[in-house]
Amino acid sequence: MQEYIDKNRDRFLNELLDLLRIPSVSADSKFKPDMLKAAEYVRDRIAEAGADRAEIFETAGHPVVYGEKIIDPTLPTVLIYGHYDVQPADPYELWNSPPFEPVIKNDRIYARGACDDKGQFYMHIKALEIMLATGTLACNVKVMIEGEEEIGSSNLGTFVREHKEMLQCDTILISDTSIIANDVPSIETGLRGLTYVEVEVVGANRDLHSGVYGGGVANPINVLCEMIASLKDENGHITIPGFYDKVQGLSAAERAALNAAPFDLEEYKQDLDIDDVAGERGYTTIERTSVRPTLDVNGIWGGYIGEGAKTVLPSKAHAKISMRLVPDQNDDEICEIFTKHFESIAPASVKVKVVPHHGGLPYVTPTDSIEYRAAELAMEESFGKKPIPTRGGGSIPIVALFEQELGCKSILMGFGLDIDALHSPNESYGLFNYYKGIETIPLFFKHYAALKR
Repeated sequence: MQEYIDKNRDRFLNELLDLLRIPSVSADSKFKPDMLKAAEYVRDRIAEAGADRAEIFETAGHPVVYGEKIIDPTLPTVLIYGHYDVQPADPYELWNSPPFEPVIKNDRIYARGACDDKGQFYMHIKALEIMLATGTLACNVKVMIEGEEEIGSSNLGTFVREHKEMLQCDTILISDTSIIANDVPSIETGLRGLTYVEVEVVGANRDLHSGVYGGGVANPINVLCEMIASLKDENGHITIPGFYDKVQGLSAAERAALNAAPFDLEEYKQDLDIDDVAGERGYTTIERTSVRPTLDVNGIWGGYIGEGAKTVLPSKAHAKISMRLVPDQNDDEICEIFTKHFESIAPASVKVKVVPHHGGLPYVTPTDSIEYRAAELAMEESFGKKPIPTRGGGSIPIVALFEQELGCKSILMGFGLDIDALHSPNESYGLFNYYKGIETIPLFFKHYAALKR
């Protein structure tokens, strides 16, 4: 297997670079032709890897790519999930190189989607090729790569429900998460859920002269800032009534185990160029970023932001707000109580509108299952040390739905790093991580088949 990887190393990299050159941004309609181009590229590479079936399924939004290789219906089946869509690259001026012209520097690939999730899901296509080329495939494989993960997978639930028989499997393998470090392997055993909304605050029926009307009419930007500020108290605790009602508490032993993972706070601050961390009082940075819910403003705008001065009192102000959720919070319930609360704290001088965007449920997977054990053995064999179980702070909205609709657990065996700058300018993915994933994934299949026997 390693000999095949070494022989095809350059090709594996060049194929990924070609995929990264396609600006498959699902959130922006101007990239719709590129979304189809990316889907076609993925379909063709799955077919070339040796799949018996590789096709594109249209949805109400962006298409889903599906492929499969069934070697024996009596053997267990692993469903690979990933996404070919990427986050918008804005602001482009903060990139050191064009986001869709990948460059390799210091053994890292710099491009939008390098890690999230093109580099990670493409490892699986190459792993499939390796297993088929070397005659080592020990399980049936199904591959589903979607194009709407970055906008909430809004059409994937319908797709899964309509194709349940086609997607039937024994476990789902996902590489869209990270490890602690290249010499400290880890497996994420949980993800936070998500509620994402956009809010609008409207004052007067037009923009006003700030000298003529200032002080006498509400300024929607001022009001919006005051409303957002009130959503947390001085301890970083979210003030929305009922927000924490269903949050699962962790025992002292569980908290201790979580905080036993290697973490250097000074290194963390240095990497981010900050003087101190912030967050909910009474919890460590590890806990704040994995097992505690959050509320963050992702964008805020209104009024005049062009060059020079314009003394205007704006008519409208807007913000995008995301809330990361933990077990047993429900994204629809949180959206409802946020909306009710936000509307209730608006002064009579403005009108408020809350528009839900997308969401997803939190997810936790057991560490005593055959699937987890197979991932653990695979990483132990490739890294030379046993991986540490961790909890992820991000969200993959479809994971909870997979369990609900397909009745099986997902294994989050990712290979990214915190330094990969996901969703930020200058996103990157290490060459070590790309090739280590290609090396490790076939080992998962080997151990999973053996344990299932």
